[in-house]
Amino acid sequence: MESKVSRPTPASPKAPAPKMAPASAPLVPESDAPKIAAFTHLHDYLIYARDIGCSDLHINVGSPPVIRKYGRLAPLPRAPFTAAETEALLFEILTDEQRRRIHTELALDIRYTLPHHGRYRSCIVKQRMGWDGSFRMVQSRVPSFEELGLPEQLKRLTEFHQGLVLVTGPNGCGKSTTLAAMVELVNQHREEHIITIEDPVEFNLVPAKSQINQREVGSHTKGFSEALRAALREDPDVIMIGELRDRETVSLAITAAETGHLVFGTIHTTSAARTIDRILDSFPPDEQSQVRSMISESIRGVLCQQLIPRKDGNGRALAMEILLNTQAVSNLIRERKLFQIPSIIQTSKQQGMILLDNSLMDLVTRGVIDGSEAYYAADKKEQFTKWAPRIDGVALEA
Repeated sequence: MESKVSRPTPASPKAPAPKMAPASAPLVPESDAPKIAAFTHLHDYLIYARDIGCSDLHINVGSPPVIRKYGRLAPLPRAPFTAAETEALLFEILTDEQRRRIHTELALDIRYTLPHHGRYRSCIVKQRMGWDGSFRMVQSRVPSFEELGLPEQLKRLTEFHQGLVLVTGPNGCGKSTTLAAMVELVNQHREEHIITIEDPVEFNLVPAKSQINQREVGSHTKGFSEALRAALREDPDVIMIGELRDRETVSLAITAAETGHLVFGTIHTTSAARTIDRILDSFPPDEQSQVRSMISESIRGVLCQQLIPRKDGNGRALAMEILLNTQAVSNLIRERKLFQIPSIIQTSKQQGMILLDNSLMDLVTRGVIDGSEAYYAADKKEQFTKWAPRIDGVALEA
């Protein structure tokens, strides 16, 4: 299985569809058109997309190739692909075994490595018009906390010897990169046995002070739960789980956190309170009371993050919500009062906590992002309504 690293915001009932780049600020230089028109292999498009700083490349039937840069989509100057062209481009990188699998399963997730030009998380699927492919650029090294703009208080979450740390957010918001940076911090400063379970492996972690074993779902194990169950028998100190996808994986992660392991994982949620809710909802009602008690003791922190296009058009800014477990937070989880968690975060700034909406407002106030972007990303829209999109002077409902 293969590659990942990018940052699109998935469409939802309350979020606008991904924006195509405005003509006034082209993401692709017009002077590159002749070069792009001469591309004949998928490698040409992958190398070009990486060279101009894209996070994703899409090859679709009936459309020119499309890149994603700074969270926005833009077509490359080329005629739309035919079904035969996309099949030829996409299948040229597959092994014989992968071709057999894709014709049987009609979809394939792989990590593709292009020598001297990096790795890519790749997904190829069959649709009504033919074969489509999506490729996400994977960075060659783990960025530091400083490069990612992560606050210092998050380093405290890497200093525990047991417990559960969750990094959450929508697809493409950089969860995997943040998770890798936290695990790398452990690797650089502690003598631990680290096991990662990923789909796919994105960063090749090089042992520093720690011993590291990386397993990839599909290539090295059938699934997250199977790999996690095996990991618990391998004398680990730190376990990184690429995604908590099902109840069994969540249950094993909580058990591991309770039994002396530091567990890092990701979930697709947009706030700290919803993250706890999502975990609880994965269990039947008769088990939730026990799970609630276990989470209240084992959770160390929840980081919810989003990547917002910068006002100057130069990349994206990180907005985040940080929940650190305290006695007050633990009590709210046990007493089924998750709706009060935002209030606790709001009044615990000195302890390093922050609400997503406050983080967004700070970025707007400093002129880093536009108010309209903050409006769409905000959890509570009230303080951002003056930036809501309007038609004939009437604000649209988010």
